[in-house]
Amino acid sequence: MSVHAPEMPIEVDADTGVWTTDALPMLYVPRHFFVNNHMAIEEELGPERYAEILYKAGYKSAWHWCEKEAECHGISGDAVFEHYMKRLSQRGWGLFTIEQLDIAAGTARVRLDHSAFVYQYGKVERMVDYMFTGWFAGAMDQIAQSLGYSVRTQARQTQSGAQSGCDYGLFEVSPL
Repeated sequence: MSVHAPEMPIEVDADTGVWTTDALPMLYVPRHFFVNNHMAIEEELGPERYAEILYKAGYKSAWHWCEKEAECHGISGDAVFEHYMKRLSQRGWGLFTIEQLDIAAGTARVRLDHSAFVYQYGKVERMVDYMFTGWFAGAMDQIAQSLGYSVRTQARQTQSGAQSGCDYGLFEVSPL
């Protein structure tokens, strides 16, 4: 295993202790802490209901992130989606690879290797990475709107590395 320092800028305000990367404040927490909280909420609400809640929250958050990052870096279109996948990968959620992207058509396919959720859950024979689905649709819709496209999208996970016979997750974005 080779290792390296983070590939994204991290600044810490000496007065407040707030961490910032690019245009947004960040939190740095152990993976087990985050995923254990996720699992506890899922146990109370059920995975289907929790997925609905996370989809809406993730959609809104991805929209905001893409808007702020595009402005911060002076980028637009595909570059924003590519930057988003790069930053998600750099922050430890897993390694996200864009297999297909067409903002005007409202379509994308994203592969997820080394999912933080799969590492914690293991092979549980179900999709456990559903937290990300709203992120992809929110990112796509913000970028499309910024380009003047009227397309609105939805995202769904089609496989997870937590399922037997699957080594990675796969997500599809399509028009509503």
